[in-house]
Amino acid sequence: MDTASLRKSHKLENVCYDIRGPVLDHAKRLEEEGQRILKLNIGNPAPFGFEAPEEILQDVMRNLPTAQGYCDSKGLYSARKAIMQECQRKGIPGVGVEDVFVGNGVSELITISLQALLNDGDEVLIPAPDYPLWTAATNLSGGRAVHYLCDEQADWAPDLDDIRKKVTEHTRAIVIINPNNPTGAVYPPEVVRELLAIAHEHNLVVFSDEIYDKILYDGTEHVSTGSLAGDDQLVVTMNGLSKSYRCAGFRSGWMTLSGSIAKQRAQDYIQGLNMLASMRLCANVPAQHAIQTALGGYQSINDLVLPGGRLLAQRDITFEKLNAIPGVSCTKAKGALYAFPRLDPKVFNIQDDQQLVLDLLLQEKILLVQGTAFNWPEPDHVRIVTLPWAEQLDDALDRFARFLSRYRQ
Repeated sequence: MDTASLRKSHKLENVCYDIRGPVLDHAKRLEEEGQRILKLNIGNPAPFGFEAPEEILQDVMRNLPTAQGYCDSKGLYSARKAIMQECQRKGIPGVGVEDVFVGNGVSELITISLQALLNDGDEVLIPAPDYPLWTAATNLSGGRAVHYLCDEQADWAPDLDDIRKKVTEHTRAIVIINPNNPTGAVYPPEVVRELLAIAHEHNLVVFSDEIYDKILYDGTEHVSTGSLAGDDQLVVTMNGLSKSYRCAGFRSGWMTLSGSIAKQRAQDYIQGLNMLASMRLCANVPAQHAIQTALGGYQSINDLVLPGGRLLAQRDITFEKLNAIPGVSCTKAKGALYAFPRLDPKVFNIQDDQQLVLDLLLQEKILLVQGTAFNWPEPDHVRIVTLPWAEQLDDALDRFARFLSRYRQ
C-alpha cells in the first residue's frame, strides 16, 4: 500500500496569492480565539458599510424566478448589450454583443483569457507591483510572468524602457492595470499610448484591467485603453460590479474584445475563449440581472469620491497619516481603494515583509498585505485598504505608527 502523502499538482508550484495567504490563516486563528481583527488586506466593500444600491438589489430579486436555468455561455443578452453600450460611452470602438463575455467576476475571466492564449513557456508582461492573480493565472496556464517595473518617483507610471528591455520572442501579451491596484495610479493618455505602441510593435495582445475606472479622485479622468488603440490591435478589457457598484459577492464581471481588424486575425484565439466559456456553462445568472441596472442607472459612486464623500475622505486621511510617520512615504492615490507606502530601508531595514505584517497582526490586530505579495521586488512596501471609516483609519494608522517606531528585524 502506498502511504506517500498526496501532493498538489506541479502546475501550482509557481502559483501564489498572498492576499489570502499564510498571514490570513493566523488572523482566522486569532478571530476564533475571540479577538477582533481590522482587515485591511482585501478590497471588500461590504464589511465597511458600502452597500450595493437598492435599485440593483431590487432588480436581482425581481428576476430571480426567471434566473433558475443556464443562460448563453457568454451571458444574458440584456447584460451584454448594456456592456456594449458602456463601451460606446467610453469610446471603445467596434465592440458588439458577441464581443462581450460575462464571468463569475473578473478573476474567472483573467484565467480564461490566459488559458486560451498561452502555451508552455510563453511570456506575459505584467506590472510590478501587480494584482497578483494576473501572475498566478499566467503561471497556472503554463506561461511565464515577466514583471516590468512601475516608477514610484513618477506617480507609479510604467517604466517604458524597462518594458522594452523585457520583450522577447516569447512575449505574447502585456497587462495594464489602470487604475492600478495596489498603487492607486491612474495613467494619463500619453502613457497608455506609449504602452499600446510597444504592444503594437511586437504584436502583443493587450489585457486592460479597468475594474476601478469609476473610483477616481481630485478630478482625475480615466481613459480606457481600448479607446486609444487602433483597429489592428486586440485589446481585452476587464471590468465588473464588485468595486464601483459594491457588489463584490455577486461575482459579476465581464471582458470585451476590441480592434475590428485584429479580431479577424484572432479568430482561433476567440474560438478558444468561446470553448472555455462554454465549458463552465455560464456565469452566475441572478447576478447578471444587476448589470443593465448598474450601468444604466444613477452612478452613486460619484457621491463617494467627490468632496464630502467617504472614499475621498478615507484616501486623504490615509495619505496624510502615512506621510507623517518618520521613514514612511506614500504617493497620493488618484484612484482605486488602496495605499502602497514605502518603508525606508535605511530606517527600518526590513528583510522579510511577510514577517513584518505577521508581527503587526500579532501585536496590533491589524491585517495588511506585504508588498512582495504584489510581485514588488523589494521588501519595503505594504498595501493598505482604505475602506474603513476615516475614524477607524485614523486609529489604525496611529497604531501602525506606534508599531513601526519600535519595530526592527
